[in-house]
Amino acid sequence: MSRPPLPPFDQESAIIKVRRAEDAWNGRDPDVVCLAYTPDSRWRNRAESIEGREDIRGFLARKWTRELDYRLIKELWAYQGNRIAVRFAYEWHDHSGQWFRSYGNENWEFDGEGLMRLRIASINDLPIHYGQRVFHWTLGPRPHDHPSLSELGL
Repeated sequence: MSRPPLPPFDQESAIIKVRRAEDAWNGRDPDVVCLAYTPDSRWRNRAESIEGREDIRGFLARKWTRELDYRLIKELWAYQGNRIAVRFAYEWHDHSGQWFRSYGNENWEFDGEGLMRLRIASINDLPIHYGQRVFHWTLGPRPHDHPSLSELGL
């Protein structure tokens, strides 16, 4: 299975790869999102190590059960060859109604078919009030006219 755009990345293809990942994660379907990763993909997500597509699917299912009304923006930071670095922020609330903005960076490495084989994520959660939210769109992919992280000053 091929997942274009394929490495080596240039700026245009890296931006497309980042936006496709953002759109998929905003769809919040673990069965769809996990297909972007190699069957033996390795992750470090906060303090958790995850290995393999099935573990990724399970992780995402748990994540989106806890992180409600999840909305994510990713932005290209750097790219070279088969690697992409992104920064991101997402807003969500827990079951008690407490809102958070989670900030972080990810380092991605892809195989020749465009599947991610390595993902290293560092993430921090900031409690926010409902009125501090800045990601306002209907659940699902971010509209193309919605401001980016840079445009929002994040």
